Amino acid sequence: MATSENRQMSIRTRVISVVSTIGAITVFVQSLYVQRINTPTGRMIIIMDGEQRLRVLDWEDHEPRMQRLLRRHYGEIHLREEVRPTAVVHVLQAYFDGDLVALRGLPTATNGTDFQRAVWDALRHIAPGETISYGMLAELIGQPTAVRAVGLANGANPIAIVVPCHRVIGANGTLTGYGGGLKRKRWLLAHERARSPRSVSAPECERKRIDKAQYLGSPLLPGGACPDSKVPLPNPERSVRLNSKLRPTRA
Repeated sequence: MATSENRQMSIRTRVISVVSTIGAITVFVQSLYVQRINTPTGRMIIIMDGEQRLRVLDWEDHEPRMQRLLRRHYGEIHLREEVRPTAVVHVLQAYFDGDLVALRGLPTATNGTDFQRAVWDALRHIAPGETISYGMLAELIGQPTAVRAVGLANGANPIAIVVPCHRVIGANGTLTGYGGGLKRKRWLLAHERARSPRSVSAPECERKRIDKAQYLGSPLLPGGACPDSKVPLPNPERSVRLNSKLRPTRA
């Protein structure tokens, strides 16, 4: 097997062309860069490309799942350790230090299907301190009947926190599942609600009986329950009108 010279595709992303002696098949292997960072939720793995676009963010104790997602989305890849501090690391540190808006401008890139990317794009429109249901997320992408497919796409999200699938909960107000574990989902939501000016406390929620239709994606849970409260609210799941400004635009 003969290997051709690496051709530089960007500043630091390379594609290696490997030519097999059997059938002269050319196989392309993409190089991505990996870093690890300690966070209050556990040690995390960052994978980015040569343009420092975030490709994967997951917890170290879920690395086998991360490897499966990488193979599914990118096929054969070559991971290179990045030792120098990157913008992704600085942004994540700022988020965990309480700067919730630090994540907004972080560039990401994914290799999912068009439908998956539409769901992942919509997730980035959910503000810190807010939650929405899977049904609301389906409406947000213009696919109100695709609730189950939206849930599957949400679960296949390769970029935790930055693409905030943790902000999606069940229609009855339950946290449902989370790839990083429910303990981390609770921590992330509490971290954001404690620092978000848009958060509504449980006592205020119970006192005003705020309608979800007037407060899209607020920390009021979509099933009609207040955070950490058993006091029910009217269920506005079907009456919510999505703000057209929140609809993701396609590039």
